[in-house]
Amino acid sequence: MNTNTGRRSKNREKDNPNRMTGENPVRTGEDPTEAVLSESSLNKKHLCDYVINVATGCRHGCKFCYVPSTPAIRTRGDMLKEEADVDSAQKEWGDYVLYRDGIINRIDGILDRKQSWKKTPRGRGVVGISFGTDCYMDGRAGKITREVVDSLSSHERYARVLTRNPILALQDEDVFRNAGEYVTIGSSISSLYADRVGAIEPRAPAPEHRLEGLKKFSDMGIQTFVSMSPTYPTMTLSEMEGQLRKISEVEPSVIFHEPINPRSGNFKMTIRAALEEGEEELHTALNRLTSQENWLDYCLRQFTWMQHLGSKLDLPVHLWPDKRQLNLAEPDVEEWLRDWKTRQSPEDFANRDVPSTPPPEIPDILKERYL
Repeated sequence: MNTNTGRRSKNREKDNPNRMTGENPVRTGEDPTEAVLSESSLNKKHLCDYVINVATGCRHGCKFCYVPSTPAIRTRGDMLKEEADVDSAQKEWGDYVLYRDGIINRIDGILDRKQSWKKTPRGRGVVGISFGTDCYMDGRAGKITREVVDSLSSHERYARVLTRNPILALQDEDVFRNAGEYVTIGSSISSLYADRVGAIEPRAPAPEHRLEGLKKFSDMGIQTFVSMSPTYPTMTLSEMEGQLRKISEVEPSVIFHEPINPRSGNFKMTIRAALEEGEEELHTALNRLTSQENWLDYCLRQFTWMQHLGSKLDLPVHLWPDKRQLNLAEPDVEEWLRDWKTRQSPEDFANRDVPSTPPPEIPDILKERYL
């Protein structure tokens, strides 16, 4: 008997109430990875210095997700094949989840024994949960997350929870309340158009549900944040303003912003998914971004709008430019992007020294072009 086939039959879920759609069942199992707390380069984005991922794989299956192209997934092909019969980690993203249940029994001991703690100016020693999966994608992942947040706060370590399902996270209201200043919870909200979101985030909760969950946390006094990432190229200035006004209702401590990055494998999947779901306008707009010139124009346009609207609406926005945009931009624009890249986040979390000066001035050339 083929052992992989046997394992697939054992782990394939037939009637899982946590599934977002009625499509192919998700293959599940346990991740044998020993490491729990890993250092992270996400301090470059002012997010965290460490990450704890409660699973490998994710139910949501977002087509633009960068995770399956990272070494954490690409270098573990044999394990994914063995545990979940995965042939292509990228193409099958959303169809497999290997949970790290053992974290529950190990996290306290790991934190007790750890003698030094990394704390960069941007990462602030924060632990991100989970930036390689969704820590509240279902009840099993949520159970692990509950223990992690509780343990980190008990050890007076800061936790940044990122989930597209904050409604489910409300089941752990007691843990979040007890964690107090040591936790913030946020969600990625790229658009408020549910049909567009559903086309390329096929199994994730709708954007209005994400906002509803964050609003309830905010009303409880729990700090929140939002990542408008990646914003779609179909977005207009008025749409962005409307979205920011809705997001303002959850009183986030920061609104991070990043345009989509047309990486090879996952970006092609994103374009194809938009077409297959009948989102022709989105498909056309995404396809245009395969041109480097069009992509840079889209990025600069949205960055300009975001800063302009943040000032207009008095919101704590923070732009996430990357090296490629800096390399392609003209000198004045490059300097503006570099200032944003090095500027501290305005988020008052983990004793961060928030900026006392206004954001860098939008270059005149961008004002004339986009405003």
